[in-house]
Amino acid sequence: MKLEELQAALRQQGIDAWLFCDVHHRDPLAYRVLGLPADQLVSRRWHYLVPAAGEPRKLVHRVEAGQLDALPGETVQYAGWRELLQQLEQMLAPVRTVAMQYSPCNQLPAVSLADAGTVELVRGFGKQVVSSAELVQRFEARWSPAALEMHLEAGRLIDNIIASAFQEIGNRLRRDSPTDEYAVQQFILERFRECNLITDMGPIVAAGRNSGNPHYLPERGRSALIRRGDFVLLDVWG
Repeated sequence: MKLEELQAALRQQGIDAWLFCDVHHRDPLAYRVLGLPADQLVSRRWHYLVPAAGEPRKLVHRVEAGQLDALPGETVQYAGWRELLQQLEQMLAPVRTVAMQYSPCNQLPAVSLADAGTVELVRGFGKQVVSSAELVQRFEARWSPAALEMHLEAGRLIDNIIASAFQEIGNRLRRDSPTDEYAVQQFILERFRECNLITDMGPIVAAGRNSGNPHYLPERGRSALIRRGDFVLLDVWG
């Protein structure tokens, strides 16, 4: 975790603190931003408060007291519900505005991970809850120069593969060689392997009416023929 950078960003945005909280890994952003292992057992609620200045504070259950040991800051433990409320209120006492993984009206579902009850609880302590979206973008979504170059290189490779796929479709039709969506998809995936491109699924190759289905994927034995004059949609990522 880059504590100094986190705190500098909070001061820049005029936010008093950023409150991270989780149970059962409901907030994967918290683990990535804080650098916590994603595979640790989390059966009890934990809270981690990063103030704009000063030492962070940890609130963990006594059963999982070491949950946040990898992070800097003072640790306070709780057991029952009433003790949790009391300790959380004390933790938040010095701050007024609190950033959370919250998005007004759920406009950004990728950020809106704090449940409504927890947001209500923090507001009940008299705190102003603001969205952490800008902070998340800065610390979770920003590319390094190397990542940007890798993205641009992938784009260049995919552009060439798309062009070659359309050329291949044309060549097959000019030879009157029957071809279908699945065959073209496999042609693209073979080019992916040659270029060391990775994709979790797809790409989409959709001819005619299938191009109107935004999540269409051709399958072996369940794929439309591509004929002269057909509209063919390629949706390719990697």
